[in-house]
Parts: sequence; C-alpha cells; structure tokens
Amino acid sequence: MSDAGPTPGSQVDWRHDVFRILKEADVKHMVYVPDAGHSTAIRLADEDNAINSVVLTTEEEGIGYLAGAWLGGERGALLMQSSGVGNCINTLALQACTRFPLLMVVTMRGDWAEFNAWQNPMGQATEKALNLMGVLTWRADEPQDVAPLLHGAASMAFNGDAACALLLGQRLIGEKQWVK
Repeated sequence: MSDAGPTPGSQVDWRHDVFRILKEADVKHMVYVPDAGHSTAIRLADEDNAINSVVLTTEEEGIGYLAGAWLGGERGALLMQSSGVGNCINTLALQACTRFPLLMVVTMRGDWAEFNAWQNPMGQATEKALNLMGVLTWRADEPQDVAPLLHGAASMAFNGDAACALLLGQRLIGEKQWVK
C-alpha cells in the first residue's frame, strides 16, 4: 500500500485519495448511505467491477454487512455522515464483541460553518461517541492528511482486527449552503 503524497506544486485530490487508498487496502465492499461528501468514492466504486458497492437504508446495516463480508474472507468499508454514527452506536457492540476489522470513513456535519442546527448535536458528539464504543479515530481537515491517515486506519483495522474511523472535517469538505 502506498501513502505517497502529491508531487510538489500539484493539487491534492483527497476525494480520489479516499477511493485509491481503499482500493489499495484490498477493500471489496463499499457500503454507504448516499452522501455528497462521499460522492466521488461512491461513483468510482460503482464503476469498478472489483468492488461491491452497496446502498444502505441505514448506517448500522453496514456494520452487519461488513462482519459478514469479513467472515467470507473479504474486506469492506462503511462510508457515512456523522449523523449516521448515532444510528450505529448499539450495533458497534458487534465489533467490540467479535473483533472483526471495521473501517469507517465519516464525513462531518455539525462542524465548522454548519447551517443546519439539527446536525450540530451529533456532529459535536461523533468522535467522543465512537471513542466510547472502542473505535480508534483520526481527523483530516487538510487535503494532504486524508491519504496517510486513511492508509494508517486501514492498516490498523485490517491488520489488528480493530474498529477505526477517519473523520473528514467540514473544512475539508467545504461549507454547505442552504439551497432555497
């Protein structure tokens, strides 16, 4: 697996880095609830015949799906928004009790410059909630941090049977605008 950064003077394409690092980690299943922050990785997974791209109705379904994929000998990743972490809290007990590798990539809401007050409570509690459930977390707020942090999280999840999450900060994703 490579975590080499961009060449000097080049622009870091963190959205493509998410897909590239997951692919390099031999992820065969990307499960997600649709989210604009993950749209590039989702589109690339949909276009890649080597990856099973699965739309979920709710995020906690992804934890069970990925446990099954691991039992079948394949790796997967759960892509979700911070609001979806709240849906997963009880289901994270499955990983805590069975110790299968669980890799999550979480786009943050309720973070910097949030326009939707409903996103704030879970957005502010996301990292703490994950940590309380035994999930190791890292946060990327700069494009150049995404690839090395996701590489490290994937390595720790798949080589150490750990639950790991990379949080993609709202400053990285960009300010969301209310569309009237």
